[in-house]
Amino acid sequence: MIAFLIRRTMLAGLTTFAISILAFLAIQLPPGDFASSYVENLLGGSFFNTAGVLGEAAVEQQLREDLGLDRPLVVQYAKWAIRVVRLDFGVSIEHGLKITEVVGQRLLNTILLAVGTILFTWVLAIPIGIYSAVKHNTPADYGVTFVGFLGLAIPDFLLGLALLWIGFAYFDISIGGLYSTEYINAPWSFDKFIDLLKHLWVPAIVLGTAGTAGLIRILRNNLLDELAKPYVVAARARGVPEWKLILKYPVRMALNPFISTLGYLLPFLLSGSVIVSVVLSLPTLGPTLLKALLGEDLYLASSIVLMLGVLTVIGTLLSDILLALFDPRIKLEG
Repeated sequence: MIAFLIRRTMLAGLTTFAISILAFLAIQLPPGDFASSYVENLLGGSFFNTAGVLGEAAVEQQLREDLGLDRPLVVQYAKWAIRVVRLDFGVSIEHGLKITEVVGQRLLNTILLAVGTILFTWVLAIPIGIYSAVKHNTPADYGVTFVGFLGLAIPDFLLGLALLWIGFAYFDISIGGLYSTEYINAPWSFDKFIDLLKHLWVPAIVLGTAGTAGLIRILRNNLLDELAKPYVVAARARGVPEWKLILKYPVRMALNPFISTLGYLLPFLLSGSVIVSVVLSLPTLGPTLLKALLGEDLYLASSIVLMLGVLTVIGTLLSDILLALFDPRIKLEG
């Protein structure tokens, strides 16, 4: 087990290093650099069209020297990586604030939404998937399959719009956002956490519906494969109670896909929830990354990509560890 953890941790470290290089190179791709973009943004686009070009060019050159942007690319990466390790990601051009201030609350909201989506998905998918496998080829199984296909077919943003309309039309309430108005900028407290829970169920349902439908199908098929194996037939022949027989080993083996998808939930939420976040007014990282890319705020965009990449690596490492604890076969092969 120790060797397994060491190998997985080393792979996680190498992956994080590769992600940091890609995030840094993303900053270097457009013409110019942070100094020219910052000065141009500060001057409202007049940098190249004013009579004081020499003075402004001197300011830009001084800023470039202060930030080390006139040094070789390797040296720039090393300095940038050292700052990142110290959680200094630089300044957002669009917001005029430190990136940690822009991203902090939104990153926390994204993580909380991911946790809520996981809980919603698992609470529904596990019992329904088990029931569908045990009752396969029955009307109940066909009904679950039909609902599952509907969940996969309906776009997330359309479901969000439908819930918003139902809230306004029938209950005269707004179910968008993650917090009530009085708690949006309030410091964290128990009351704010309770308010978050009151709002979290709507985006969790919207974002988790398709995933729940897919996991139900995966769990059903995996469990059907396990139930047909000889050890299950032998245990049933020895008189082991049916539900104990199902839950002790077959379900345990069939749950592997649930654990293995932990590390991919954050990038899934980011890539798939931008429209949903806009529709439901969710203060998450998706809309922030989209605005940063449209506004060419590359330091902010690359920092968000780096943070999500690191969190994905951590989630994947945790899922590998949980899989090794859950399924002894993975320890032997890992």
